[in-house]
Amino acid sequence: MSRIGKKEIEIPQKVKLTFKDGVVEVSGPNGILSRKIHERMDVHVTQKGVTVKPKNGDRQSRALHGITRTLIANMIKGVSEGFEKKLELSGLGFKVQASGQTLNLSVGFSHPVNLELPEGVKAKIEGNTKITLVGADKETLGETAAKIRNLRPPEPYKLTGIKYAGEILIKKQGKTTGTAGGSS
Repeated sequence: MSRIGKKEIEIPQKVKLTFKDGVVEVSGPNGILSRKIHERMDVHVTQKGVTVKPKNGDRQSRALHGITRTLIANMIKGVSEGFEKKLELSGLGFKVQASGQTLNLSVGFSHPVNLELPEGVKAKIEGNTKITLVGADKETLGETAAKIRNLRPPEPYKLTGIKYAGEILIKKQGKTTGTAGGSS
C-alpha cells in the first residue's frame, strides 16, 4: 500500500464532501470542485475525514492509490484555502494589464497578446510586471501559469521573459570573439 495513500484526509468544518457514483464532489467557501475517481479506488467518507483504499491489490490499483488520495486532498485545500501561482515579467517594455478575465501582455512582440483566463482562475497585477494567479483548482491554475510562461519563456543570455517567482535562472555567457582566419 502507498504510504501517502494510507493517510486519512481531514475535512475542515466549512467544507462538505460527497462521494456518489464514482464522483467526488467537494464544496467550500472558494467554490465547488468535482472529479471522477477511477473504478479501482474506493473512497470512504466519515464525519472526521476521508480515506482512500484500492478495491484489490493488483499493480495498477497500488499505483493509483497515492495519486487519488493527493487529488482529493488538493480539492479540499483548494475549496477551503485556495492556491496561488506568481509570475514575473522581466525585459524592456514588458508589462501586463488585466481587464476582467482577460490579460493583456506586452512581451516584446509587434502586437499585444490577449489571453483569456479560464473559469475559476483570477489574476491580480502588481506594478505592471508581477502576476498572481489565484484559484481553487490546482491543476487548472498550473496549466494557466504554464501557458502564460510559454508565451515568452526566460532566455538564458539576457534573462528576459516570463518566469515563475522564485525560479532560479543561470545566465549563460555569450559568444566570445576569437582570432580571425583560423589556421595557416
